[in-house]
Amino acid sequence: MGKVLIVDDERSIVDILKYNLEKDGTKAVCAYDGAEGLRLARAEDPDVILLDVMLPEMDGFEVCRTLRAEGNNVPIIMITAREEETDKVFGLELGADDYITKPFSMRELIARVRTNMRRAASMAPRQPASDDDILRAKDLVIDRGNRTVSKDGREIELTGREYELIKYLAENPGKVMSREELMAAVWQYDYFGDLRAVDVAVRRLREKIEPNPSEPRYVLTKRGAGYYFAG
Repeated sequence: MGKVLIVDDERSIVDILKYNLEKDGTKAVCAYDGAEGLRLARAEDPDVILLDVMLPEMDGFEVCRTLRAEGNNVPIIMITAREEETDKVFGLELGADDYITKPFSMRELIARVRTNMRRAASMAPRQPASDDDILRAKDLVIDRGNRTVSKDGREIELTGREYELIKYLAENPGKVMSREELMAAVWQYDYFGDLRAVDVAVRRLREKIEPNPSEPRYVLTKRGAGYYFAG
């Protein structure tokens, strides 16, 4: 049984989410403000966090920023009633894995929770790594056994989504992948999912692995087509 932390100040929404998640076989832990959500995120070690943006004490953006600054890479799905595009992209820029806008389909939300939970479970290290687990490109080393990426011998701190993205691209060097293909393969969303999440993840990944993100050496863009890995 997985565990989901729900952080939302609307108790009626929390009750509905908790009921449906537990009916689906997932344990739910609940918080009603950002400060309590942050405390429970640290104490409960959830598999996924459903995090509302508009919260008392500390908003969802600050909770997300704090967790990522602490090196906590638990999948975060932002829940927002806001329609402004900048707010949605801002959450992704802070390290959220995804967002869903109210009102949402419970079927869609549960599907996203399941997908992120499976991905988080797959991130467990499989030590020791064999030579077949290692992908090398210039000074970049992707260790699929230990789920790590290093450059010049130093490990790079990536979120689970960023790791899965570079791993998938590196496993298919030179092959141009559309945003739709990456969404299906890395996010594992087909009929739903916002393609802007792909662009933001690529941008964040470049900021961490590229010497000059504006002139990338590893993850390149094919204009009008998608992204590819230059091994």
